[in-house]
Amino acid sequence: MTAVLERPAPVRPAGPATRARRLARRVAGPWTYAALIAVLAGSAFPVYWSFVVSSQTPDAIDSVPPVLVPGGHLFANIARVFDTTDFALAMVNSIVVAGTVTISVVLFSTLAGFAFAKLKFRGRNVLLLLIIGTQAIPTELGIIPLYMMMAEFGWAGEIHAVIVPGLVTAFGVFFMRQYFERAIPDELLEAGRMDGCHSLRLFWHVALPAARPAAAVLGLFTFMQAWNDFFWPLVVLTPENPTVQTALSTLASGYTTDYTLVLTAATIGTVPVLAVFLLFGRQIVGGIMSGAVKG
Repeated sequence: MTAVLERPAPVRPAGPATRARRLARRVAGPWTYAALIAVLAGSAFPVYWSFVVSSQTPDAIDSVPPVLVPGGHLFANIARVFDTTDFALAMVNSIVVAGTVTISVVLFSTLAGFAFAKLKFRGRNVLLLLIIGTQAIPTELGIIPLYMMMAEFGWAGEIHAVIVPGLVTAFGVFFMRQYFERAIPDELLEAGRMDGCHSLRLFWHVALPAARPAAAVLGLFTFMQAWNDFFWPLVVLTPENPTVQTALSTLASGYTTDYTLVLTAATIGTVPVLAVFLLFGRQIVGGIMSGAVKG
């Protein structure tokens, strides 16, 4: 009886995700995890400290040793924040401003990034260099003419003056352009044009689905920047129509500062940013990891 020799199955090369996991196993060790835990603790401690102080009485900020355990005065301090200033209006204004600016920046940056990356037109490179060059201009240099323009429009003191100047950013255009340059091959677009698709249809059905991870990352960065913006809202808005950051400035002003009140308001103002990250965190991390394991 002759033995039948079976040919071994071919070994398939490992994919990018498998290679990344193997590399993580080789690199990660006890010291790596210890360093990550230390960085995480150092990053999270200011948020935790704000929460602890906001749940204590005003004299807890000066206690020695410092109080590290939350107290039972959180809701009372929250009520004091809303009684001291119109913080509800500030929260609504910041949500409207940050949400509108984020949607606009993601939409227009995706459109412009696709055009600069995949469409051929005269002066494309020069126009892109001009857009990138605007990032080198200090923001403070345009404050006075921008305020004069808002006053001419009759928008001084209104949230329109905060929303309109941030509807599109040079960073967003450049970020999406770089992503489209690597994420979508030209052959795919040419195949779509041969099937009769025009540029807008290619953007909607091909480019936009591929841009979701990068758009999520850009959306998070834009929302955080718009939410934390302080200088321009302080200049153009009035104390009667504030955002969260200008309301915090109002609470911190005066001869004496109630840091418990200020940190309670800061804790409230941190909640929307954390909520956005929890809602879109998977897409954001997926967008970062897709670029990390690509290759």
